Amino acid sequence: MSVAQTTPVRRPRLVRSVAYWVLVLASVASLALGVLLTVPNIGVMTSSLLDGSATGVEVYSGQAWVTLGAALAGAGVLGILFALALAAAASLIPRAVVTETAPEVVAEPESEAADVDLATTGARD
Repeated sequence: MSVAQTTPVRRPRLVRSVAYWVLVLASVASLALGVLLTVPNIGVMTSSLLDGSATGVEVYSGQAWVTLGAALAGAGVLGILFALALAAAASLIPRAVVTETAPEVVAEPESEAADVDLATTGARD
């Protein structure tokens, strides 16, 4: 008879979680793309407006690109903050200590039938 033993479910460490790293990498990529869209367009708009050579395409399309870049950069910052909060929360949760226990081995009683057969036949080694 064996006793069913339950072991606590082990959660993988946060640094080994694929979803966590996807969150971190996507957040950094979004932040970088947002900055790359925003900074050059603001520079083009500023220089063309100061020169007096600004066209509607430079100004109005530049505003749309800056808005898109700001949204992406904001999403990247929020994702990074969420990843940091998740890491802080994971460090506060205690990890379960798993102890290895040997399975209980129950010895089966030896059958006496073999001893009886040897005694009755008289054959011994």
